[in-house]
Amino acid sequence: MDVFYVSHGSPMLPFEEIPARDFFKGMAKLVKHKPKAILMVSGHWETRDPMVSTTARNPTIHDFYGFPRELYELKYEAPGAPDVARRAKQLLQDAGFKQAGEDPKRGLDHGAWVPLWLAFPDADIPVFQLSLQSHKDAAYHYRLGRALTPLTREGVLIIGSGTTTHNLRHMLPTVPDWGKAFDDWLYDCLIHQRYDEVTQFMDKAPYAKLNHPTPDHFLPLLVALGAAGEGATAQAIHRSWHGSFSMASYVFKPAVGAPGPQQQQQEL
Repeated sequence: MDVFYVSHGSPMLPFEEIPARDFFKGMAKLVKHKPKAILMVSGHWETRDPMVSTTARNPTIHDFYGFPRELYELKYEAPGAPDVARRAKQLLQDAGFKQAGEDPKRGLDHGAWVPLWLAFPDADIPVFQLSLQSHKDAAYHYRLGRALTPLTREGVLIIGSGTTTHNLRHMLPTVPDWGKAFDDWLYDCLIHQRYDEVTQFMDKAPYAKLNHPTPDHFLPLLVALGAAGEGATAQAIHRSWHGSFSMASYVFKPAVGAPGPQQQQQEL
């Protein structure tokens, strides 16, 4: 399975007449085979150690306030995938993430269910989530993804869900120079496979701190990139803006015959 990174933007995306919504409504056509399960890595679930959700039926988490009533009436109650989630936890533990655990009650936050509501509206594919550790760096999250590479060969669709530029305190109605510079830098790095620079984005990217005052909405990209495995190639599948937010999305295509991740014995 290819691995995806998507910019989920505002919770209001289902109601917004913008290009990103149209992209999500057609996204399923980019997935070659119906997945056995979907693993969502959202910028809206953070824990001290890696956690996977093992609920049997996903409740919809409306993790926002001050929006119109009709948004709170939307639900995406896809089945969970507890067995696949436990397989993911074991892969993480085998790779050195010894404290990886399970959350049997966690539902789908809006970074997960909003894009899925648009892309897979039937809600018939089992879904589970993996948490982030934003107190850890980008390289850590790349390794987190690498541990999960075997899932891509087992019919699991992995989607990192963040927003390519994400500064809520500097929201603007137009594209800022500092946002465009970051977005163009990321595109160039991914298309030309300068992945080492991406794992050091806080030091390498122009205006990194201004675009991501906190890293939570960029780290899903690192997990997705890692999960695609060594030698993966990147393609931009959508590029648009919603004010100062880049809604860029990418697909990472695993290299044919690429080896699995090296299992690390030390605890990360």
